[in-house]
Amino acid sequence: MGLQVILGSGGAIGVELARALKSYTDRIRLVARNPKKVVGDEELFPGDLLDPNAADAAVRGAEAAYLTVGLPYTVKVWREKWPSLMQNVITACKRHGTRLVFFDNVYPIDIAHIGHMTEGSPVNPPSKKGRVRAQVDQMLIDAMAGGELRAIIARSADFYGPDLNVGMSALLEMTVKNMQNGKPANWFCRLDKKHSFTYTPDAAKATAILGNDPSAFNQIWHLPTAPNPLTGLEWIELFAREMGVAPRKMVAPKFLVTVMGLFNPLMGELSEMLYQFDRDYIFDSTKFERTYNFTPTPYTEGARAVVKTLSTVSQK
Repeated sequence: MGLQVILGSGGAIGVELARALKSYTDRIRLVARNPKKVVGDEELFPGDLLDPNAADAAVRGAEAAYLTVGLPYTVKVWREKWPSLMQNVITACKRHGTRLVFFDNVYPIDIAHIGHMTEGSPVNPPSKKGRVRAQVDQMLIDAMAGGELRAIIARSADFYGPDLNVGMSALLEMTVKNMQNGKPANWFCRLDKKHSFTYTPDAAKATAILGNDPSAFNQIWHLPTAPNPLTGLEWIELFAREMGVAPRKMVAPKFLVTVMGLFNPLMGELSEMLYQFDRDYIFDSTKFERTYNFTPTPYTEGARAVVKTLSTVSQK
């Protein structure tokens, strides 16, 4: 079995992907500034993908590479680093004949289509971060069109999962962990709007499937996400039931988040993304589900797994 490499192996998706790839190969290389083993027999490769030589060495010898890097959540960092990082990875994959799978988000999608996002939804990013993501997506699309690179853009909705270090998961950070600590669940803008969340183990399994299917390349794919998403209120009530707590809640309206952003850098970065919470945000993964006969994890089952992990961690 050929070598497969995860570029940015330390995040929730990278960790889950390392587990999922064991079904396809026994040769996995984990690349990060400070990589850590997941299953136990991976090759560790410390490196900074912003260094073209490091990116080249990280990809060398690999049949497939999975770009799952998460840069700090600021427009400034994204503008400075994403284009260079993507160019380094594209150049390395071209040189070594390595297939590339880019784990992407929905930020580039036109705001008018957030209520039903498919692979064919138009690209017209309404945010500064979305414009950066659209730029690096286009770099990848141009490289594919040139015929020198086989690649996939694999999109996920906002995500959640049993790995509690998911990072920028609004659902876990604002809602679930607050309830665990006896605080009201926080939500943005409106409780009555539906919001899809992708379950991280599903996303990782699907990314591995795509990376190992030659017919999947040079396409955009939406990673499997349960249909009929819950509203903000229903999400809070679901986790409250699973945790056995009262569904206490606080809603942060847009103007409040904007004001908080003057004092809290993270809130400042989040304010431009609030359009994802003041309307329905529905992610359609029908293409993947039909192609691979894959049923996404139901929301109730996913919430139960998250709460089980919370309970295990709190008992230690």
